[in-house]
Amino acid sequence: MSNRINEGLTEVFHDVFSNESIVLHRDLTANQVEGWDSLTHVRLLLTAERKFGVRISAAEAGQLKTVGDLMDLLGKKLGEQK
Repeated sequence: MSNRINEGLTEVFHDVFSNESIVLHRDLTANQVEGWDSLTHVRLLLTAERKFGVRISAAEAGQLKTVGDLMDLLGKKLGEQK
């Protein structure tokens, strides 16, 4: 995935979770991040939408299981390759 998406998404995670030590990897899930619940999930997606200038539908959000899934979705919306 592009550095642009990785770096931007890292900024989003650091902001949403107020934790600069989070290191993203493709297999990262909500269970592995302290404080990642349904409310922070919504905030995470809204913040990512603003950061990247895209819209994530409820159906798309429901398909996301890992950070890699979110990276792939953002890449698709931004016209980038995996």
